[in-house]
Amino acid sequence: MKKLFSLVMFLSALTLFAQPAIKFEQTTIDFGNIKEDDGKVSGKFEFTNTGNQDLLLTNVKPGCGCTAADYTKTPVAPGEKGFIIATYNPYNRPGSFNKNIKVNTNEPKFEGTENAPSYMIYIKGNVEKRPPSKYELAGYNNGTGDIRIKDNQIKLEMLNSESKTFTVKVMNFLEKESTFELLNIPNFITIEKIPAKIILQPGEEKELTFKYDAVKRGEIGSYKDIISIQTQDSIEPKITIFVESIINEDFSKLTTKQLQDAPKAVIDSLNINFDKVAKNANPVKQINLYNKGKNPLIIRQLKSPNTVFSIVSDKMEIPKDSFATLTITLNSRNRRGPQNAIIEVITNDPANSHILINCTGDISQQ
Repeated sequence: MKKLFSLVMFLSALTLFAQPAIKFEQTTIDFGNIKEDDGKVSGKFEFTNTGNQDLLLTNVKPGCGCTAADYTKTPVAPGEKGFIIATYNPYNRPGSFNKNIKVNTNEPKFEGTENAPSYMIYIKGNVEKRPPSKYELAGYNNGTGDIRIKDNQIKLEMLNSESKTFTVKVMNFLEKESTFELLNIPNFITIEKIPAKIILQPGEEKELTFKYDAVKRGEIGSYKDIISIQTQDSIEPKITIFVESIINEDFSKLTTKQLQDAPKAVIDSLNINFDKVAKNANPVKQINLYNKGKNPLIIRQLKSPNTVFSIVSDKMEIPKDSFATLTITLNSRNRRGPQNAIIEVITNDPANSHILINCTGDISQQ
């Protein structure tokens, strides 16, 4: 019996001390000075399995701006070597950089816990700024082709009784005449003065004027729309204008009597705290929105700025002396740590048309 016990203890000891171990030949690669317009640079980290069991890289996670272009994905036998190739793209990143790559293996310290510190390897260097391109000299920094829009991000705010104009500049950097046409224009946005099909001479710049009609749109809230432009550019044949709009309700024409009889929005709480949330859980909180006025309270829009928090209502029109239940959900999938967002509830209450609810939570790391 003692011999059997000794054998078991011996085998357990062998198992305990039999494990892989990684050792990097170097943990930092310094690229020195590199030119922004010379393209990507790569460095190779080599490592040895100094343990007595096969070693496997279980996770290789580069930091921002860096990629692990390739690495050893098969088991590395004891005494054998493996590699990780790190690549950095210097384009539009002038100045010094120091990027890390986190590496986890099948070593026992990484098993059964997410808190074991990863191995860290680094690339660093300094990017020498390239001279400005012809596009940048002309102020056209957006896009990749030779037909470019100067500013493709338009932001507007207006009343639902208004219309607003905005302009977009477009330029032909080709050495030949080029035409383009506007596609997928929403019916509440019209182009003024210029036909839908536009001709640009070499080096010519034109200004396009658009009109956004909130009356024709007929909605209240925040919206994102796009205008597509089909060009003859071989590099970027389709370019897009992004139009973000905030449309507020116009209460200026309401009479004194209408204001007295208006709905009145009253909410339970403006702060929702989910406290500690388990990983991959979807907890919910509910609050009530009351109508203390005389006419029906209409919820125009429920808006969350991200996908972590979402909100729905059991009704969008609330009679007087009644209420709607708002359900707020925290989606913790693929998220960690503290979370916060401002959810917006837009109503037809002239005195309180925009209600802001502060939502917080802390998603567990495990």
